[in-house]
Amino acid sequence: MELVLNTKIRPKLSIIIMIEEKLESIGIKLPNPPTPAGSYVPAVKTGNLLFISGQIPMEDGKVIFTGKVSDDNLETAQKSARMCAINILAQIKREVGNLDKVSKIVRLSGFVNSVPEFTAQPKVINPASDLFFEIFGEKGKHSRIAVGVASLPLGSMTEIDAIIEISE
Repeated sequence: MELVLNTKIRPKLSIIIMIEEKLESIGIKLPNPPTPAGSYVPAVKTGNLLFISGQIPMEDGKVIFTGKVSDDNLETAQKSARMCAINILAQIKREVGNLDKVSKIVRLSGFVNSVPEFTAQPKVINPASDLFFEIFGEKGKHSRIAVGVASLPLGSMTEIDAIIEISE
């Protein structure tokens, strides 16, 4: 009986380890998920969908990337978007316990605090999309919007929210 039990447990454990190893292998250590900056919750689960509230590039309670995005600071803005994606991952893990429960990244909505003449918002958000594909493979492919806005909370360069399908 014990041998059968171990056989059933091992595949699930190897999936968890695989995802954690994947994150580690690309240099990502999930932070403590940021707390909301307003009167809302960081995530809402309904059915098998998890809605992650907008994540900004926060680390240890501070916004790391602030200011307006232009052609002059595109690479910095891309780092900001990637950090938003990492915070989304931290929120998913907090909400459902581990990332192996992700069955699909359904949608990302990316907001870029950009100067009026800047039109490369998709390029800013691409690193976030790329990260989800790198981690989850086909499950990481998603629909997306990337729009420019006049300002974002706490002066952040980027903000990204997400809809995630979860398996039980």
